[in-house]
Amino acid sequence: MPSVALELMGFFLGLLGMLGTLVATVLPYWQISAHIGSNIVTAVANMRGLWMECVSQSTGAFQCETYNSMLALSADLQASRALMVISLVLSILAIVIASLGMQCTLCLQGNAEVKSRVAGTSGGLFLFAGFLALIPVSWTTHEVVQTFYQPNVPSSLKFELGECLYIGLASALVSMLGGGMLCVSCCEEREGVQGRRLGGGYPIQHYEEYCDLEVTFKLVSLNTKTLF
Repeated sequence: MPSVALELMGFFLGLLGMLGTLVATVLPYWQISAHIGSNIVTAVANMRGLWMECVSQSTGAFQCETYNSMLALSADLQASRALMVISLVLSILAIVIASLGMQCTLCLQGNAEVKSRVAGTSGGLFLFAGFLALIPVSWTTHEVVQTFYQPNVPSSLKFELGECLYIGLASALVSMLGGGMLCVSCCEEREGVQGRRLGGGYPIQHYEEYCDLEVTFKLVSLNTKTLF
């Protein structure tokens, strides 16, 4: 696959991963109250997110309340907030840098090697951003599952995995995949630049074919002179 197509695909995957990470960070559907045991016929559903806790009633009423004190929050929730926000910032930075370094853009024209390095840098940022988003999602998933199967925890305090955890997981993987594609396209472009340098403006494989043909032509000419 040409490096231009890899760059475009990696860029749009990184953009999609950033949007998914934004949705997972903002919405409160990280944990949803489990309807099990005595809690199975409840008319109220509780949802928890990184920034707020919401209550949904069977009557259709929906009410959310942000966490009042940041210092009163648990350490894992504060860390999850920080990691998701840093992941978003890195993804946005990667999008800006990728817009400068991709071959289909007009920025940094005339220096293909610099453009490929810039595109590779954006790929590395996407990889790191996806990894950072994966940590709080996996962390929260582990805690929810572990708490759910503890017999000494009341059913009213047990939660299930919310939609944001699935969105966050998918977004992290998509961001890492897009970053990997950008890094691969950077390597391909740098190989092409080195080949054009060695081959006088032609790809390295064409230059090697040209050298073989030149050697063959010289041998034929030498044999012809020997015969005549």
